[in-house]
Amino acid sequence: MAKLYFKYGAMNCGKTTVLLQTAYNYEEKGLKVKIFKPAVDTKAGDKISSRLGAERKVDYLIKEGDHIYDIIDKNDLPDIYLIDEAQFLTPEQVLEFYKITKEFDVGVIAYGLRNTFLIDQPFLGSPKLLLLADEIEELKTMCRCGRKATQHARFLNGKPLFEGDAILIDGTSDVVYESVCGKCYFELAGQIKKEDKND
Repeated sequence: MAKLYFKYGAMNCGKTTVLLQTAYNYEEKGLKVKIFKPAVDTKAGDKISSRLGAERKVDYLIKEGDHIYDIIDKNDLPDIYLIDEAQFLTPEQVLEFYKITKEFDVGVIAYGLRNTFLIDQPFLGSPKLLLLADEIEELKTMCRCGRKATQHARFLNGKPLFEGDAILIDGTSDVVYESVCGKCYFELAGQIKKEDKND
């Protein structure tokens, strides 16, 4: 039976790169791939683009009100569905993708974030992905201090921000994000004392 996979990690851990490599591996074996991403992710338009420069046009941009069963061609199913930025899916869309794996025996691999830059605020689709996924895998990256990054801090003109809209796509404004560990996140927020490296 096919599975729903959720592969998550902090920003810049290589989620899109892994997705593109997965698509290549399937197609190299003559298998059919369909790639989706939520339309709210306006970076790269109708493509997905990795930091390494690789990009690919998606098969469908999922809008908030879309029903996945209306999008898929039930007479021409792929061998795998790949979803970039899956945290932006609605809970109902996540449930539909899960049902598709069971009804049509087609695997779904969703790549995304768990939480927003507000650390304790999840994205819309992430809780449902964590709840329903048959398999969950963390993709790892490093913080500036060398620890594993688990969070993402939002910066404007080099200053950290800890308020504002949960969704603000990087590359579409002056805001940038940095993957950080929990300790560095709280230090940036002034919620714990910054470690003195000279001690």
